Amino acid sequence: MRKWVYLSLSVSLLLSSCSKNQIDRKPQGQELRLNFRSEPLSIDPRKPNDVTSSQFLKMCFDGLTRMGPDGELQLSLAESADVSEDQRIYTLKLRKSLWSDGMPVTAYDFEGSWKTMLDPLFPCEYASDLFILKNGRAAKNKKCSMDEVGVRALDEYTLRIELDHPAPLFLSILSTHAFYPSPQHITSKYPHWADKANPHYVTNGPFKLVEWKQSDHITLEKSETYWDSAHVKLDRIQMLLIEDENTELTMFDNGELDWAGSPLSTLPLDAMPALIKTKRVTTFPMAGVYFYILNTQDPLLKNVKLRRAFALAINRQELIDNVIQSGQSPATCFIPPALSPEKQYFQDNDVLRARRLFTEALTELQLTKEQLPIITLSYNTMNSHHKIAQAIQGQWFKAFGIHVALENKEWKVFLDEQRHGKFQIARMGGIANNYDPIGFLDRYRYLSSEENFSHWTNPRFTELLESADQTIDEALRTQLIAEAEQIFMDEMPVIPIYFYTGSYMKQPYVKGVYVSELSDVDLKWAYVEMQ
Repeated sequence: MRKWVYLSLSVSLLLSSCSKNQIDRKPQGQELRLNFRSEPLSIDPRKPNDVTSSQFLKMCFDGLTRMGPDGELQLSLAESADVSEDQRIYTLKLRKSLWSDGMPVTAYDFEGSWKTMLDPLFPCEYASDLFILKNGRAAKNKKCSMDEVGVRALDEYTLRIELDHPAPLFLSILSTHAFYPSPQHITSKYPHWADKANPHYVTNGPFKLVEWKQSDHITLEKSETYWDSAHVKLDRIQMLLIEDENTELTMFDNGELDWAGSPLSTLPLDAMPALIKTKRVTTFPMAGVYFYILNTQDPLLKNVKLRRAFALAINRQELIDNVIQSGQSPATCFIPPALSPEKQYFQDNDVLRARRLFTEALTELQLTKEQLPIITLSYNTMNSHHKIAQAIQGQWFKAFGIHVALENKEWKVFLDEQRHGKFQIARMGGIANNYDPIGFLDRYRYLSSEENFSHWTNPRFTELLESADQTIDEALRTQLIAEAEQIFMDEMPVIPIYFYTGSYMKQPYVKGVYVSELSDVDLKWAYVEMQ
């Protein structure tokens, strides 16, 4: 076995800029006031797959590893990690730490949590993150017993992990919320322990939940049982639940919020040009892409030429310059440049080629343009999604002379309809939860994948990803992933539109907040500079 050494990813960004012209407010102690644009869908670390929930979990839970304030991966609940030469077996020794109710955090909490997520009957939308474990995928698909999954507590403070394939970035993957523990002494007795502000809700991270008033606010306080509480300076975090972006900005300018914008919420598009011009806003790159999903089982969109026509007719740069206006870059590939060298698999705003493909598609579908049924573009309720959809609707009309209907949905309804294939084209965004580029393609590896809302599959694509999993040759792995992405872009089950940036404003006395390209905000080391 070889000893693990600290792995530097050099990606975290120290957020140190100051916003100007807002009303001065003297800080009233170590309290930070933020805004969540929407409520977390779940605060059970085994369940959610939305950004808001993962941000909440980052504040309240801790994993075996954690990204440090200097941008380096560090051991957290793990005191040491031994890795086998073939990079498949990890043996971790846990430090002694406590849940917020005073009970010890043990290796059994990790084993129990991960195996629950892989239980075929347990509702976990990102269980695929754990398919990296030996037999993880097989267990979720009822093809093996849970005893065969590659995680086992050898004793209270020793965890043995066996992987399905070598994963050089596995120690950084362990820092993500998919690999947090859950309190087995609570979950076994109280199945609804994580329902809002349940009295049985316990955490093991820097902060603990003390109040949740629906549609109003969430309050966290410093957890004195946290193993590293000596380095936690904030006493309290007050998170408002304000949907309207303009209201959030106004409250920030009035001194009622200490932070506005990414990654917890968004700033209004209309305000961005002025905010950028006056240097009140800081923009940072994110390992994410804004895209449209195409339902390839739809009678029209099963035609690859029609899908490609819609993709090529979009003028991404025009969208960025005139609608989004936050320094994004056009996406002519799917994997963000923060994870992989940026490629151009097609030309942005290639209207002439798009029209040729559109005509060929109509011929193959045995339809005239007049006979083509109206296609619907769906998006969840948010001003920016609406404006982007309107602009693309206009671009498609200009390119093809067809009217695409727009339909907005409340977030939960929107997601449910995608899961059940009740859409034609739908907006979506993806932000990496680790630095392995294969994650962006992996959800489309199998038709059965829970997040494969496009219902697309390709045997060669799957074969390439399987081969990439089995190699530890970095150059070969990169080549295999690139070949798979080429197939993905040729068949266009999704339309990449732009690569994300985040924009935020903060009061000048807020210090020590770190945000990574993965859009993780970590408040463990944050503090208010007292004047």
